[in-house]
Amino acid sequence: MTYRVERLNSFLRQEISDLVQRHVKDPRLGNFVSITSVEISKDMRYAKIFVSRYGTDEEKKETIQALESASGYIRHELGERMKTRRIPELSFRLDNTMEKADKVLRIIDEIASDENVKPE
Repeated sequence: MTYRVERLNSFLRQEISDLVQRHVKDPRLGNFVSITSVEISKDMRYAKIFVSRYGTDEEKKETIQALESASGYIRHELGERMKTRRIPELSFRLDNTMEKADKVLRIIDEIASDENVKPE
């Protein structure tokens, strides 16, 4: 990945996070939404936005739907903040990395506690 793409990914993550937290007023978003990463295509026309949200599966679906419906507003605001000719099309994806990591840690803790209770 080129330096320019990395900088643009970082910039987009920061700006979209700011927009979602402070400007998008949709009750489906809730309070625990975070933009974990952004992957922009090489031609810089498309961007995958990875979103993490604590809650039920239904709440997560509603969050993605809310972000998809606000994508036009987010793109417009990005156009005001970016110094590029093109604003990428945004595609929001659910990021379950934190939940998977939590599950792995619980399994490790369970194995460790089983090993500490060895019969003599």
